[in-house]
Amino acid sequence: MLLKRIYFAAILGLVGVSSAYAADEAHNFNFREAVDRAVADGVLDGSVKFYLAGTRSGGKAIARGLVTNKKTNGFGKSAEKACDHVLRSALIQFQNTAKARGANAVTNLVSYYKSNTSKSTTTYECHKGTAIAGVALKGDIVRF
Repeated sequence: MLLKRIYFAAILGLVGVSSAYAADEAHNFNFREAVDRAVADGVLDGSVKFYLAGTRSGGKAIARGLVTNKKTNGFGKSAEKACDHVLRSALIQFQNTAKARGANAVTNLVSYYKSNTSKSTTTYECHKGTAIAGVALKGDIVRF
């Protein structure tokens, strides 16, 4: 009887986990506003500039097609709050990589969720489920 209870509890746990991911919805938020907030809050230091695909090109490419795929706890958070937090994590990774390689910009940024490219000149894509929010970006490290 105890084994049946343990088995039943395990099944309920798996159902709960899968339903947390099943509610995954795509959201689009203003990229420039999010970057400006992160700089104003001191999360980004402003030494590296970020440009969505179609908004800036040129400079010397240091590395092309770099990808970051960040996740955060989205439980009990609005999509906007969770997505802003996870975007900051992705941008911090790009900022650190750019600075380490002597670059001062990340250009040609596109949303890259599950390796599917989504281009916008104004917004980034974030996916939020019940428990997890995620942002994946692909871009080029550049020195202007």
